[in-house]
Amino acid sequence: MIDRRSFHRTVGLGAGAAALALAGLPGTAGAAPAPTRGRSGPAPVVPTITPGTHTTFPVLRQATAGVLDVGYAELGPADGPVVLCLHGWPYDIHSYLDVAPLLADLGYRVTVPYLRGHGSTRFRSARTVRNGQQSAIARDIIALLDALRIDRAVVAGFDWGARTADILAALWPERVKALVSVTGYLITNRDAQRNPIAPVTEHAFWYQYYFATDRGERAMQDPKLRHDLAREVWRTASPTWNFDDATFERTAAAFENPDYAAIVVHNYRWRLSLADGERRYDHDEHLLARKPTIQVPTVTLDPALDPFTPAPGDGSSYRSMFTGPYEHRTLPGIGHNLPQEAPTAFAQAVVDADRL
Repeated sequence: MIDRRSFHRTVGLGAGAAALALAGLPGTAGAAPAPTRGRSGPAPVVPTITPGTHTTFPVLRQATAGVLDVGYAELGPADGPVVLCLHGWPYDIHSYLDVAPLLADLGYRVTVPYLRGHGSTRFRSARTVRNGQQSAIARDIIALLDALRIDRAVVAGFDWGARTADILAALWPERVKALVSVTGYLITNRDAQRNPIAPVTEHAFWYQYYFATDRGERAMQDPKLRHDLAREVWRTASPTWNFDDATFERTAAAFENPDYAAIVVHNYRWRLSLADGERRYDHDEHLLARKPTIQVPTVTLDPALDPFTPAPGDGSSYRSMFTGPYEHRTLPGIGHNLPQEAPTAFAQAVVDADRL
């Protein structure tokens, strides 16, 4: 299996806000009473759903948050406990098409934002640096929580989203009620990433090295080439997921964001110390370089067929980084895009993390 921790590690965040008064969100028909953190008794069992059951989000919104105008989907009662679901690359909010209604039906308010450079999320100023470093993305999410007047949330994610969720939990534990992190502790350590790793592992990260070249950057700027590149990553990262054209195209629309290529290329170049970050995030990155442990209640998930799941695939390689209430689960037969491939298991992890 792939040792992803040796390839990704560090942490960063901050605050940012813009007040946005939310109108009441439509409740979900037949919703159960809102879950309460720490109450006694077993967590509710999430009903089994066939992946791909849902094909659209009924409500899409925009919020002014920090340097961004953030696009996001939201389901569930406005007064329910909040679950924030964060996507990765090359994916988007549609990774949570089935997860979100499952949680909304249990009384959660589920918020699923497009990360910077994706979908309807836009920079508010042409002068803002198109920066993809980890702490910049994490600060975006803090700014969104502030804008939506959300004090605390269960934060769940995979890929870029798991890294961002880990950073939130490490640097802003007062904002994170509980954490669900796919493939565990993903905070990037740029010093560690200067060292070569096993060839089989390097092979899995081919696209990151491709983006380090002018050729790879031009490919990302070409709509057809980036579309096909993303589909190839989907195919290889989720070898048993039989997604159809419509499923991919729903997500591929998010790649048409005018800042998509710049954000993606900078994100991977920054990780490899081939591009600078911004000085405004130096303090956050200094804290993250210390490899802070995560103390909030956490469930980690390892998809067994994900080529980026750290060996030996049972969570033991990163167990020491989680010092609070904790559970780990390995999902056989599942690849990288875990929430879309196994929505019931992902939603159950969220519910269970909220009860730890």
